[in-house]
Amino acid sequence: MSNSSVSCVNDRRAEEITARTPFEQAQHSWLHEQVWTRPGLGRRERRWVTLTCVGAADAPKPIEDQVRDALTSGDITIDEMLEFVLHFAVYNGWPKASHLEGVVRRTWATIDRANGGTGAVHPPDNSTLGLSDWKSRIEDGTREFGEVNLIEPPKPETPYIHAGILNFVFGHVWQRPGLSRRDRRFITVASVAVCDSPTPLHSHTGSALESGDITKSEMDEVVLQLAAYSGFAKAEALHDVSEQAWARLRP
Repeated sequence: MSNSSVSCVNDRRAEEITARTPFEQAQHSWLHEQVWTRPGLGRRERRWVTLTCVGAADAPKPIEDQVRDALTSGDITIDEMLEFVLHFAVYNGWPKASHLEGVVRRTWATIDRANGGTGAVHPPDNSTLGLSDWKSRIEDGTREFGEVNLIEPPKPETPYIHAGILNFVFGHVWQRPGLSRRDRRFITVASVAVCDSPTPLHSHTGSALESGDITKSEMDEVVLQLAAYSGFAKAEALHDVSEQAWARLRP
């Protein structure tokens, strides 16, 4: 990446910034020039962490900025972005995802029309909904839960586990073709960290490292990126859990 491109990593028009406040100075000299340009994690992965953080924070302008930058840069396609919204909804709630989807669709319409398109999105066909046989779907969800979390799947004894976890979250969402499992790991780890969810934080951080989908050095960068967009207190919790998990896994 050239010096001119890294000076404004979010792909906005590069310009010389004369900082007027400590916040502006840190945003330019630390966040844009030092955090986003670090070599330990790809820009696409940093996008997932950042989009999750600003979406969970209900931060209108950062949401608009980050969605626009991700789409205009080409780091994330519109189909991937819409798939992200669904995964985000599972771990951060449907009201936040509803707002996020609205921003995505409005932003995409503006970008696409400026490039001569119609601004429309292409709805997925029903084949992406997966199995319609409920017994097979629960069996698939049980298998996927074990492969993702690397622990024994729960028994479908409550509506939350039966209809929610095994049928929808792991019987459907984690198996959808729009994002890779690695993509979903970054979104999920960031989500459980910003939501202050102790049990999911331990399970998803540990399984991401144990599976190798996220390396230890990449997880360290996720911690830093999360600190920048969700605060050092939440990042400290993720850092501590990551270190504990890595200590268990290290030979």
